[in-house]
Amino acid sequence: MTTPWSGSTLAKAIEAFAPGSVESSAGADVWVKPDSISTVCEGLKSRPEFKFDLLSSLTAVDYIDHFEVVYHLTSLPMNASAVLKAKVGRGRTEASVPSVVPIWRGADYQEREVWDLMGIRFEGHPNHKRIMLWEGYPGHPLRKDYVTYDQSITLSIPDDATEKLGGDE
Repeated sequence: MTTPWSGSTLAKAIEAFAPGSVESSAGADVWVKPDSISTVCEGLKSRPEFKFDLLSSLTAVDYIDHFEVVYHLTSLPMNASAVLKAKVGRGRTEASVPSVVPIWRGADYQEREVWDLMGIRFEGHPNHKRIMLWEGYPGHPLRKDYVTYDQSITLSIPDDATEKLGGDE
């Protein structure tokens, strides 16, 4: 089990190498300005006092008036964990944050999933396409303002599909 950094301690440490980047902290969480997320994450990974070498999870939450992108970080060498958050899309528009794929390659699919299901854009992502739903799918289904798709969806099934799967005709 990792030892979590407290939000206030981590916020002070972040401010030491990235002044003006922290919005607030509470409990184990630190809210970082979206335009500072790359600088903060790079520092948390590369600085010897942190060594957050693993992005355990990247997800998002819809709070109706804004979104939060949530980063769960783990330092294997230091046996520590931390939670960063960035408020984006205030007023439900322009929901975007810089990509952290250049810092943690494992963010690739996680950012694509958040884009696909929540509609938060990750600027500078190397392959910013849907990952679960098809291109052209209307909207982002995990948003609270998502309107369900009422039209029926016709799937094209090849005539010989049943035969290939070993089913009856």
